[in-house]
Amino acid sequence: MSRKQKLIILICAVILGLALLILPKLKYYYGAFQKSSNTAAVVIYLSGKEHVLDVKYVAHLLQENGVISNTDLFELVGSEKEMNPRNIAPGKYIIEPGTAYRHIWNGFTLNSELNGNAEQTVEVNFENCRNIHDLAGKLQKQLDLDSTSFIAHLQNGQTLSRLGFTLEQLAALFIPNTYDMYWDQTPAQFVERMAKEFKNFWTPARMEKLKTVGLNAPNEAVTLASIVYSEQSRRAEEWPIIAGLYLNRIRQGIKLQSDPTFKFCWGDQLKGVQRLLAVHRDIDCPYNTYKIKGLPPGPIYLPPVGVVEAVLNPDQNNYIFMCAKPDYTGTHNFTASGAEHAKNAKAFQNWLAAELRNR
Repeated sequence: MSRKQKLIILICAVILGLALLILPKLKYYYGAFQKSSNTAAVVIYLSGKEHVLDVKYVAHLLQENGVISNTDLFELVGSEKEMNPRNIAPGKYIIEPGTAYRHIWNGFTLNSELNGNAEQTVEVNFENCRNIHDLAGKLQKQLDLDSTSFIAHLQNGQTLSRLGFTLEQLAALFIPNTYDMYWDQTPAQFVERMAKEFKNFWTPARMEKLKTVGLNAPNEAVTLASIVYSEQSRRAEEWPIIAGLYLNRIRQGIKLQSDPTFKFCWGDQLKGVQRLLAVHRDIDCPYNTYKIKGLPPGPIYLPPVGVVEAVLNPDQNNYIFMCAKPDYTGTHNFTASGAEHAKNAKAFQNWLAAELRNR
């Protein structure tokens, strides 16, 4: 082989080698500037619970949702950017039309705050919960959170000790409202957020009001508020009146004798039962305020904030009795007289019996 031929072969080998080095980079840059194919904003949820968040899975998910048309190019860009399950952040994302592949990957990248660079928050609402199990069920529908794991975290002794609650009191920690938070919240992160909200709510001014009405701790106020709300969920104007009535009973050492408390003892067994009987009230249970004096061990409901405020700002009355009015207004007759209360109770019972007969 002549020297010229050897030189040509060498030059060709160099060119080929350079091509092998340059072409992947050219392909990467071509893919990096490739635009998403969606014509409207698309919401994507990345969850690492059922799938490994690698470039292949993410590419497949985005293709399924009409965001990308070329999975090979998208995977190449992700691989070149060294995306892997350790730095792809789970969460909710919104991909706008015409977003470059490189920007999509940048948005999915885990940052120093342990969220994705483009991760979006979601609105979380947990009003109308009877207990922490109801709460767990609602959260599971709104967050990437397993209700069983959430309950297990709450029942953990270290969690309770850190928060300063017993398991029965724990419902008082959760203030019903609408919160912005990340979709991939862990149980620990959610509880930590609620602990901060609890601390922010119980300001020195509210703590002073707590003492003024004769209660010792926030969980007592929430427990009483849960009873007030269970007695009256329709007419907010009665909350301060009922709160004042029960505080009168506590101060006078009279049992609260609240029907919702013994109903709580029965779980769902009395659901839909309108006429409560003496046999229902006779249940032995630490929540049955017909048998125990003072407040039960913890809330029987997660009451709205307005009811807690009513407990802290009660109506100044001398009532110790209440009875539903014999009509469909959902309001009550209040009195300090046992004799008058007996008349009110008889009138309501007669009305209810007549209504049941006419159905």
